[in-house]
Amino acid sequence: MFAPANYPQVLVGLGSPDDAAVSQLDADRAVVVTADFFTPIVDAPYDFGAIAAANALSDVYAMGAQPLLAINLVAFPPELPEVLAEVLRGGAEKVQEADVALAGGHTIQDKEPKYGLAVIGLAHPDRLLTRAGARPGDALVLTKPLGTGIIVTAFKGGLADPTHLADAVRWMTVLNRTAGRIAIELGLQGATDVTGFGLLGHGWEMAEASGVGMHIRLRDVPLMDGAGEYAEQGLFPGASSCNRDFYSPHMRFADGISEEEQMLLFDAQTSGGLLLAVPSEKLGRLLDRFAAEGQPGWIIGQVVTEPGIHIISG
Repeated sequence: MFAPANYPQVLVGLGSPDDAAVSQLDADRAVVVTADFFTPIVDAPYDFGAIAAANALSDVYAMGAQPLLAINLVAFPPELPEVLAEVLRGGAEKVQEADVALAGGHTIQDKEPKYGLAVIGLAHPDRLLTRAGARPGDALVLTKPLGTGIIVTAFKGGLADPTHLADAVRWMTVLNRTAGRIAIELGLQGATDVTGFGLLGHGWEMAEASGVGMHIRLRDVPLMDGAGEYAEQGLFPGASSCNRDFYSPHMRFADGISEEEQMLLFDAQTSGGLLLAVPSEKLGRLLDRFAAEGQPGWIIGQVVTEPGIHIISG
């Protein structure tokens, strides 16, 4: 058994699961390791590769680390070499944008395509971002709008406006690099990235790890174009319903919040933004830095002492 006490150098990953594993090398360096891959969510092979790469890199940024090295993880039908080449090109160009070395990988044959990355990064062991770093009074700042799950599902059903899909692809291919760097430079401690468990699922994981609760203001949660429209049509992916079923016991919704609005907060995201816990004395500086560097950020709520997550309309 991998008992945490037997591996004291492992700071994150055995007794305290997070977005990536962390092992301390020395007083000033910790290695951060993650792996992430999935099946295609869009038709364009290049976009799929870029989205998958951005999604994998996000786990390292969410830990306050700088990714250094990545390798491809590929499962693909052998009869589609041209498609695979485009997937790999999309991934490689996104990794290059992150200023990370792409040093090979591993490929197997599979009937259903899958692509992603294993990524290694470096961080200072005393300056990590973790789910356990939120404190009462911190503001909750989200760096990307919600909606990728429902928009992609609408697209797969032939019901999505192409401009809505294009906007979702644009958001999914944006790196969380700038937000993660600024968070570390300002000495933040609490963060996670919003992906498959949705805003509320990942928010609950942070609250539970930190021993706190959260108040989230529905009106301040940003949505991608079209997300509200498709929510009214009930076009949520199955994973979003699973999120609701699993995390609902920890949620309290104010009267008047509709089922569709609740589901948007549970919507399973791909390559979503960072959810940052920002101490009040650092919030102004964070927003100023975000504005100066073109990094979006929305204040969507606050960390509180009361357990659970309370969603209010305003």
